[in-house]
Amino acid sequence: MSPTLITTANEPKASIPPRILRATVGLIGALAILMFAATSVSARGAPESFADLAEKLLPSVVNISTVQAVKEEEKSRRNIPNLPPGSPFQDFFDEFFENQQPNRDRRVRPTMSLGSGFIISEDGYIVTNNHVVGEAEKITVSLTDGEEYEAELIGRDALLDIALLKIDAGRPLPALEFGDSDAVRVGEWVMAIGNPFGLGGSVTAGIVSALHRDIRAGNYDYFIQTDASINRGNSGGPMFNLDGDVIGVNTMIFSPNGGNIGIGFAIPSSQVAHSVQQLKEFGRTKRGWIGVSIRAVTDDIAASLGLHSEEGAFVDDVISGGPADKAGIRIADIILTFDGEAIEEMRELPRVVADTRIGKKVKVRLLRNGTALVLTLTTAELQQEPTLVASADSDAQRGSLSSDEVMGMRLAELTGATRERYEIPDDLDGVIVSNLSRSSEAALKGFRPGDVIVQVDQSDVHDAAQVIAGIQKVRDSERRAVLFRVYRGGGYFHFAVPLEDADG
Repeated sequence: MSPTLITTANEPKASIPPRILRATVGLIGALAILMFAATSVSARGAPESFADLAEKLLPSVVNISTVQAVKEEEKSRRNIPNLPPGSPFQDFFDEFFENQQPNRDRRVRPTMSLGSGFIISEDGYIVTNNHVVGEAEKITVSLTDGEEYEAELIGRDALLDIALLKIDAGRPLPALEFGDSDAVRVGEWVMAIGNPFGLGGSVTAGIVSALHRDIRAGNYDYFIQTDASINRGNSGGPMFNLDGDVIGVNTMIFSPNGGNIGIGFAIPSSQVAHSVQQLKEFGRTKRGWIGVSIRAVTDDIAASLGLHSEEGAFVDDVISGGPADKAGIRIADIILTFDGEAIEEMRELPRVVADTRIGKKVKVRLLRNGTALVLTLTTAELQQEPTLVASADSDAQRGSLSSDEVMGMRLAELTGATRERYEIPDDLDGVIVSNLSRSSEAALKGFRPGDVIVQVDQSDVHDAAQVIAGIQKVRDSERRAVLFRVYRGGGYFHFAVPLEDADG
């Protein structure tokens, strides 16, 4: 009779043969592995080789070369002294000798650039970067089989840095499909194919390092970051997932020396596909527009409005007669959702608005003086790039108050001389900042001499006393910062300046 494995507290434990003990431990280990696998996050492993994928996709990636005529001036440099780079006298000597030689020779010099692209239809439509084609007079597309074709420029999207070309190969071409960049996750494997340094058909692989990168390249920054090797000439080439779908267009690198250091950026396919569809249909892009100037809801702005969250887009200005103005959106409103999509950060709003169909009625949920509102507006078409103002965040010493100085800003009445000097309209009322301390919080938050303060805490001001009274009111309410509305150079801006003696 085999020994039992069940024991009680009152009976002595039976000895277990080593063979059974080993089998039991092995069974427990196997069960533990199965349980861990069932609860762990499933991940797609790296392929043993990228060779099959590369072989399939290479014929759809093209090399692009352009020729552009550039006028340059031939200036005689005889008798011009050789100065060290960056010498303060360099500009003086250049201007002096240029004025001495009014009859300069001018010649046209052709320049060439290299880049990448990829085929998106059998009849020859090709996607690349706008900066690859530039103002080219001639665009040549080279396929992997060595055939070359002169390309027609169908349209360009300078804001997104996308261009659409067309070639006539007289035969069906191998086309790629756009994937879902919104489904991409950090850590996924990706592959890039392109024409780095003129070396066509180069394949590199890496992972997605980050998503939704804002690198201050424009208002629609939403880049995919990768450590796959991207170099000069890769611009316009595709970034693939492991299914062979295009999830991005490689567009730039971060590098101190011009070479790859493992930080490359691609425009997400969701943005590219939308742009390409419009370029193909209209020859240009049509973006939605609502007529607001916005900035981020910083900690200081949130404090000045008594908010506990920094989500949303702060409305800096509203264009008169625009869709937002007609809908009732006001300055200092905070837009929280647009057409059902949450605006967690300021930079998300331009992208969402741009992708919204022109003429569509949308619901906008916003916060005004602590009260939630829902308004309806009808989008219009963007005719020119809107101004988006970003706030700076930094810690510094607090300014002090005096009868003519506010937080390090010296205030003065508007006069004819100051209006003329700073080009301030005659009908504009407010208080001008005549000077300010560079170390003051106001200066660090963006104030400049010549700024005209028109509102403090969303109330109009006409003299220095009202500015000081407005600041004191905010201080008495125990808010940590004061919100100023300022006129500068034809536009209006908001600056939230922390108060001295504020907590936190």
